[in-house]
Amino acid sequence: MSQQETDEQTGVDDEGYLVDTEDCEAREEAHRERGTSRPITVVGNPVLHKECRDVTEFDDELARLIDDMFASQRTAQGVGLAANQIGVDRKVFVYDCPDDDGVRHVGAICNPVLEELAPEQRNLDDSNEGCLSVPTAYAALARPDYASVRGQDAQGNAVRVRGSGYFARCLQHETDHLYGYLYIDRLSKRDRKDALQQMAEGEPRYEVVPND
Repeated sequence: MSQQETDEQTGVDDEGYLVDTEDCEAREEAHRERGTSRPITVVGNPVLHKECRDVTEFDDELARLIDDMFASQRTAQGVGLAANQIGVDRKVFVYDCPDDDGVRHVGAICNPVLEELAPEQRNLDDSNEGCLSVPTAYAALARPDYASVRGQDAQGNAVRVRGSGYFARCLQHETDHLYGYLYIDRLSKRDRKDALQQMAEGEPRYEVVPND
């Protein structure tokens, strides 16, 4: 039996949304213990600045990648990680992120597409944002405080993921990564320069891939 077939399924609700709040600790730990932590790519690495390739094979290789991503995310103490942040050109991200009510969400989504919000849903939150690929830097960035993403799970099934507050920011941030955008690309020139200066002056707490 393949590794993918032995994974516990999270399932979806009646609206097709991924049930990602149950058994979070056990599911994250299982992925992480099977995976191998990899260094994080940082701004300037070409893989971060182009749209990733779609996931078309939902196989053991994908399952191993997702395991490695969970392991890498935990090592770097992140709440979300896109495949290109460990140098892999595939449209998949993982997350282990609380929402503003403190509810933990754990999951993985392939080929994500951010769904358009109705005008009444576009309430902007200008909280600080950071990124494992821009280590030690933070900047305020206005994003909607609700997000819904459609895509596929690790088995290729159509799913949707939704979140509010901090988790909504995570979903938007990670989807951006897979289309070649970092959060600093959405900042003003002045704020982007400041974030890069913060990065230059800081010391990452995890291993990164140098841009030679």
